[in-house]
Amino acid sequence: MHHYQHILLAVDFSEHTETIALKAQKLANDNQATLSLLHIVDSASLISLNYDVELPYTSLNELLIDTGKKKLKKLNQDLQLSCQQRWVEIGRSSDEIVRVAKENSIDLIVMGSHGRHGLRLLLGSTANAVLHHARCDVLAVRINHD
Repeated sequence: MHHYQHILLAVDFSEHTETIALKAQKLANDNQATLSLLHIVDSASLISLNYDVELPYTSLNELLIDTGKKKLKKLNQDLQLSCQQRWVEIGRSSDEIVRVAKENSIDLIVMGSHGRHGLRLLLGSTANAVLHHARCDVLAVRINHD
C-alpha cells in the first residue's frame, strides 16, 4: 500500500468543508503524513467586464487573502487539524492547486467534488481539472446533496 508523506487539503469553505477536512486528517494520521491547507480566491470572481468601476484591486486582494488566512487558521484550530502550512492564493482554482502541489512535493490532494449536470456529472469542474493535471494522486471526496 502506498504511504503518503505530504497531503494537501484544498478547501473552499463550503458547508461540506468540515467533512472533507476530517477525512484528510484521518488520511494524514493513518499515513503519518504532513497535512497542509490551501484556499484559492478564484480570480474569475473578482473580474467583471460588465462594469466600468475601478476597484482598489490590491486592497481587495489583500482583504481576501487576509480573510482566507484567518478562516484557514480557525478551521485548523476548530477541527484540531495538525496543519503547519497554510496557503491562500489568488488565481484559477485548479491551476493554483496543481501549482502549489507541485512546488511543495505534495503526493496526495484531497478536495470536495460537487455533483454537476451534463459533462461535469461525476466531478465538479475544479476537481475534474485537478484530477487531469496534477502529478500526484487526487482524492475527490464525494459530497452528497440529500
